[in-house]
Amino acid sequence: MFSTVTTGMVCGIHSFLVQVEVDTAQGLPSFQMVGYLGSEVKEAKERVSVALKNAGVKLPPLHITVNLSPADMRKEGTAFDLPIAVGILKSLGIIPADCTENLLLIGEMGLSGEIKKVRGILPIVRKAKEEGLKCCIVPKENEEEAAVISDILVVGSSHITELLEVLRHKENLQLKAAKGCGILSALAKENDFEEDFSDINGQEAVKRAVEVAAAGFHHLLFIGPPGAGKTMLAKRIPTILPPLTEEESMEVSTIYSVAGMLDGKMPYIAKRPFLNPHHTISMQALAGGGRIPKPGVISLAHRGVLFLDELPEFPRAIIDILRQPLEEKQIHIARNSGSFVYPADCMFVGAMNPCPCGNYPDLSKCSCTSFAVQRYLSHISGPILDRIDICVETPKLTYNELIHSTGKKETSADIRARVMAARELQKQRYRGTKIRFNSDLTAGEIRRYCELGTKEQKWMERIFEAMKLSARAYHRILKVARTIADLEGKEKISEMHLTEAVCYRSADNKYFRK
Repeated sequence: MFSTVTTGMVCGIHSFLVQVEVDTAQGLPSFQMVGYLGSEVKEAKERVSVALKNAGVKLPPLHITVNLSPADMRKEGTAFDLPIAVGILKSLGIIPADCTENLLLIGEMGLSGEIKKVRGILPIVRKAKEEGLKCCIVPKENEEEAAVISDILVVGSSHITELLEVLRHKENLQLKAAKGCGILSALAKENDFEEDFSDINGQEAVKRAVEVAAAGFHHLLFIGPPGAGKTMLAKRIPTILPPLTEEESMEVSTIYSVAGMLDGKMPYIAKRPFLNPHHTISMQALAGGGRIPKPGVISLAHRGVLFLDELPEFPRAIIDILRQPLEEKQIHIARNSGSFVYPADCMFVGAMNPCPCGNYPDLSKCSCTSFAVQRYLSHISGPILDRIDICVETPKLTYNELIHSTGKKETSADIRARVMAARELQKQRYRGTKIRFNSDLTAGEIRRYCELGTKEQKWMERIFEAMKLSARAYHRILKVARTIADLEGKEKISEMHLTEAVCYRSADNKYFRK
């Protein structure tokens, strides 16, 4: 007897529906599985056979053939166990033939018949909804995650015997289902942060640079001695970024679902990610990959902040991995099983000391040789520096700056209000295009949206020659100037805006452009 069951799989960040086709026939007893399968999927026949036996279902001596369609896409992982088991039971007539109509099943099975959690549930349920399916049966541990998708019924099951009872009486399925409610209501709540910009004394010029970076989603580099507040400032950047929209939250949650990092306590991502990896991180962990490819830290920071503290302590090869993602907003992974593209549209923030001891260029305190300083700084290559829009010094605080605060200190909410106003101007300006922020502008688009007057052009020509700028650095100055003008609500870029933008390249020239 022939039967079919619908399930799903994830390839990279995208999800696809898979048809589990089962045929049982008289003949030499065997259990064959076909359909371009990975080793974990091939092992499913052993898990399914034992799980069904321990659940009280003994398979008769028949010739069982299972095909996972489409057969030209490689199937990886353990999420096919449950649909294979249900397909066999349906083919044997143990459960009704129509019990899986408009239904998606997914889950791993233990030898006892337990249904275990799998990764990638969120995009698969979303795909099922798009394809018109009415209900999804998922592992109990994945139920909260699946219920994030609105307007589709979700049933969580923890054991195959419990599931069989549900399928035999499908009319009660709706009673056990939780209807997906979406995440818009949860995102509408104000995000609470423990950190706030009002905690920081002094460093007003650096705070201004952070505000500009947040308004245009520009990459940022702090250079300064230890204890100057670089890490404190970086950790507070998410508090001044606009809250995630529902669409952005779904994008980020999908990445975390594929990585297996969602659970009942955190079924979706409501706040902008802030990733701060240690300098011993491997290339694969940063960029993503593996035998069964998974998103790396760069992709996990999508729509949020990727912070690399003590940047020169990272091996240069690790830092140079960022070249393509910072420019193209995505990362490509090529493996024998195929090519995968993961989103990587994050705000990169780096922090570093100017030398190994941290006191350069104060030669009265710096104990490093000239060679040691240059070797330390050489970990950050020219191409990486050209991709960083804002490079700012964080000077050491005086005692009075540390202890006493002058005037009323701005909170993160105050700064976020200005950032959101500048973002709204960008949204209106780039409506109908693929551009989201000023940092996304290409060379051709800069000519249109960052047009300079005659006076400003002559001024920039002198700066270009004096600072020996590359074409990329020149364009990034214009993009930063565009953001500064937006913060002031100005349509035209003035010389004052250009001057401030150029100042954000001065630290770059001071330390690296020898």
